[in-house]
Amino acid sequence: MTEIQALLSALDVFSRAPDKTSLENANSWLQDFQHSPEAWSTCNVLLLSPDAPPAAKLFAAQTFRSKVTYDLHQVDPSNLLPLRDTLVTALQSYHSGPKTIITQLCLAISGLALQLPSWDNPLQTMIEGFGQNPATVPVFLQFLTVLPEELAGNTRIPVTDDDYRERSAKILTANSQQVLDLLSMYIQASGVTHTVQSQIFNCLRSWLIAGEVDMPSFAKTPLFAFTFQALDSDDLFDCAVDVVCELIHETQEIDENMPVIEQIVPRVIALKSQIEEQQEDPEKIKGYARIFAEAGETYRLLLLQHTDTFYPIVEAIGQCSAYPDLDIVPITFPFWMRLAQTIGKKPSVSPLFIEAYTALMGVVIRHLHFPSDLTSMTGQEADSFRSFRHVMGDTLKDCCYVLGTDTCLLSTYALITAALSRPPQAISWQEIEAPLFAMRSMGAEVDPADNNAVPKIMDLIPSLPTHPRVRYAALLIISRYTEWINHHPEYIAYQLQYISSGFEDSDSEVSAAAGQALKYLCQDCKQHLIDFLPTLHTFLTTTGSKLAQDDRRQVYEAIAYVISAMPMEKAAESLRTFSLDILAQIHSVASKTTPVTKQELKEIGNGLENLEVMLHVVGTFGDQLPAACQNSCREAWSVFDVFISKFAFDYDTAERTTRVLRHGITLFGVSALPVAPSVLSRMVTSFEATGFSAFLWIAGKVVSRFGNDEDSSLRSAFRLLYERSTNKVVSLLQSKAARDLPDVLEDYVQLLLQLAEMAPDIFFQSPAFPLAFRATMAALTLIHSDLVFASLDLFRMILTHDCLSSTASPPPKFPVYAAAIKAVIDKEGFEFVGYLLNGVVADFPEDATSAVVTIFRSISLLWSSQLLSWLPLILQNLPSASAPNQAKQQFLVDVTNAISLGQFDKVKYSILGLHRASRKARDRRRVAPLNE
Repeated sequence: MTEIQALLSALDVFSRAPDKTSLENANSWLQDFQHSPEAWSTCNVLLLSPDAPPAAKLFAAQTFRSKVTYDLHQVDPSNLLPLRDTLVTALQSYHSGPKTIITQLCLAISGLALQLPSWDNPLQTMIEGFGQNPATVPVFLQFLTVLPEELAGNTRIPVTDDDYRERSAKILTANSQQVLDLLSMYIQASGVTHTVQSQIFNCLRSWLIAGEVDMPSFAKTPLFAFTFQALDSDDLFDCAVDVVCELIHETQEIDENMPVIEQIVPRVIALKSQIEEQQEDPEKIKGYARIFAEAGETYRLLLLQHTDTFYPIVEAIGQCSAYPDLDIVPITFPFWMRLAQTIGKKPSVSPLFIEAYTALMGVVIRHLHFPSDLTSMTGQEADSFRSFRHVMGDTLKDCCYVLGTDTCLLSTYALITAALSRPPQAISWQEIEAPLFAMRSMGAEVDPADNNAVPKIMDLIPSLPTHPRVRYAALLIISRYTEWINHHPEYIAYQLQYISSGFEDSDSEVSAAAGQALKYLCQDCKQHLIDFLPTLHTFLTTTGSKLAQDDRRQVYEAIAYVISAMPMEKAAESLRTFSLDILAQIHSVASKTTPVTKQELKEIGNGLENLEVMLHVVGTFGDQLPAACQNSCREAWSVFDVFISKFAFDYDTAERTTRVLRHGITLFGVSALPVAPSVLSRMVTSFEATGFSAFLWIAGKVVSRFGNDEDSSLRSAFRLLYERSTNKVVSLLQSKAARDLPDVLEDYVQLLLQLAEMAPDIFFQSPAFPLAFRATMAALTLIHSDLVFASLDLFRMILTHDCLSSTASPPPKFPVYAAAIKAVIDKEGFEFVGYLLNGVVADFPEDATSAVVTIFRSISLLWSSQLLSWLPLILQNLPSASAPNQAKQQFLVDVTNAISLGQFDKVKYSILGLHRASRKARDRRRVAPLNE
């Protein structure tokens, strides 16, 4: 089969969309083909063949673009100019389309122009070939459009920075005036169509973005005036808006461009009347909003210096902010933010800006109103609106920055009191809720010492309507103002009352807000709430069972903050009181002789979650436990030991129990040492029975905490844990694929890391070591970054261990460790090196390369002959799509030379070279052949 027939056959697979394997094979063949030197001539034949299918022609054009980027070195220097002529000829053949092929050929020619200094003036060549014939001008405009984009944006083109600067200046900068002249001529040409004019604007925008247009020169061309005139055309409006925005942006160096700005600003201000005239056309308003916002941001310093002249721009932006379409409103927000930041640095503020931000605050609060009929919004619309309200809340903070927080809060407060002054039936909940949300947003700007605005708000809260949305908003205000309440503790009692009533609301969002309010109140006002702790305990015992779990957990978290502020002895007593309530439930369920219901187990899970959050907040009492905690560790473990023995098979219970144990280790510290062997025994027994990774995770935490202790029973527990958990992991890997066990493997490898560091005598001398090594190798096959990093860390720790270094008098156990490591590598080295190199060219994270280099250097130093015998077959088995044959051959040569010359540090460069080649191959695969 000829090369062209094979290519057509591979492309045909995509049109038929057969099974996945056939698609993968075809895609792999096509990628290999694109790498090959023969692709140049084959694609040229396809492009010029009238009988080739459209898909093949597009693929040929894409291949030219790819090869110009990556493979220009395959072309003899004497053939580079003929290659240019080939591409230009092909472009002439396709001047009438399709556009996809025109675009790919223009990109290829642009990339070639950057790399071909002997092509003296690419632009002139293209003008002569395409720019003088009306039939080919659209192709020329497409080339002009992609030229600056490709030169600046395709960072994969292999040129040095100096060469890029020199060549870019010659191709773009030196020709920018000629480009302006050509575009000016085309835009005024007799019979020019809107389609061509749109192309001209797109081209102009591309050159503006590239920074290649001299603004004073541009202002003197007919293009300048026509850009603004085109805003009157429905067909040209969108592309004209794009150009006007870029034009304004490019004049940001105000001093240099003042003559141009003096021409732009009157034209922009003249558009202000269009906002009113085009009210029924959201797309037009969006375009004007973009122009005014760009002008406002770019000229904001001029706004401050010449406020009267530039203020119409601010007014226009304000009108756009007030537009009812909430897709348009946020276009203006960056302007208001940046202007506020600039104003904030000035000693005084113009009354006009005070007026603008006052109006803006009212506009935003109106936008915050929920619709009168919430059912009119879909779930997605409601979620989007809620998210957007927080964005609007940030703009209210900008208003605070200019107007002052007190002024904004009092204005918002006045909106609520005005509404409340009317009869209840005449008040909608939205006109109360929206200002409350605004108060919440502005809470971050409140001075904790304020005695003017915030007391009025706090006094207002109890009198608000009981509508769920209003109560929800008020509770979240309390959440946001807790720092202020901490400075005004006289408000705590009735805020607690309001929060407590929130828990009784039937609306789940209101009770959730109450939980959040209580959490932040206790977190920020904990010193003032110590005396309220008995009340909170009573609340839990009487009302807690009626709360949803999320709310109950927040109450426990809130209580824990109060406990953390108490003196140690008192804190220990209080923690014990609340913990015993939960432990009693666990003990009761663990002691039952009848089957436990799902509901009972769910309640225990909730209790464990509550205990976990309390222990997390309280943290630790240090190594010297208070009297109230002296026996707590043994007592608590006796309850958990029995409980785990009965309920380890429930996954959720296992997860929650081990998380509590983790915090228990932190709380009790060294006082937990006496129960540590029993904990490890229970964990490994439970892991053997269930295969749940949580038991390995907590065992690793115990080893990490107590690994340096020489207690004989603890060391024995370490050994049993190591050997039995390894046997279980090996058993799991025999029955399941590694990809089905990522959690188990990650927690197992983390456990091995702790054992290797804390107990190397156990880790290396156990018969489990070879099995552990092999099990960790399986982890290298997974696409899980944390697991790959942990596994490589373990292998690096093993293969760079001091026991492998030649020393005159090594520690007694080092020879034993070294013998164990050497035995494992002798047996597993071939497969292990294969995993390493496959990861380098395939799915290892980018940052993993340094670890591979260290490991590979050690292997090349200590197993030189074996490595050289392993590499040919290993490299042969690497996928050619990820590791091109040329890169594999070079890698083998580099490693062989490094080893034969004893320059083992140079192994690093061989790994890095293979890695770069694989990344380059991967970059080529990012765009599938037929997706454009």
